Amino acid sequence: MQELSLTGLAVVVGVLLAATAFGWWHRRRDGRIRSVAPTPTAAAAATLVGLGLTPGAPTLLQFSSAVCAPCRATRRVLERVSATVDGVRLLEVEAEQQLAAARELGVWRTPTVLLVDGEGRVARRVSGVPDLGELVAAVRELTAGANR
Repeated sequence: MQELSLTGLAVVVGVLLAATAFGWWHRRRDGRIRSVAPTPTAAAAATLVGLGLTPGAPTLLQFSSAVCAPCRATRRVLERVSATVDGVRLLEVEAEQQLAAARELGVWRTPTVLLVDGEGRVARRVSGVPDLGELVAAVRELTAGANR
């Protein structure tokens, strides 16, 4: 009987350690801006145009859903960014209504924000609610590149 309870204890400790590691990893990654290789496929470029994106100025493209509370917080952050940085467009897409586009662009959760440069290429992406300061810095970098 003693051996059985030690095995159970070891299983519980293992599950707790695994859950803690996953939680730490998820918290560290959530809301962080990641660079992506800005070389879109023709299909991805067509998808962006189909969503209403027009080349010219950098665009913040948010994939959201109606029941997503972090999506509302992300929308507020994006609105503050557009008020802070001139020449940035905002475009919000309902992921449920644009499933094929979401799949084509590698969007697997909401909110996901794609930072699209002035040439219509996805330069960065963030899943979760982005940090305002980091997002402003990333957008300013894109707008500086568009002005060159």
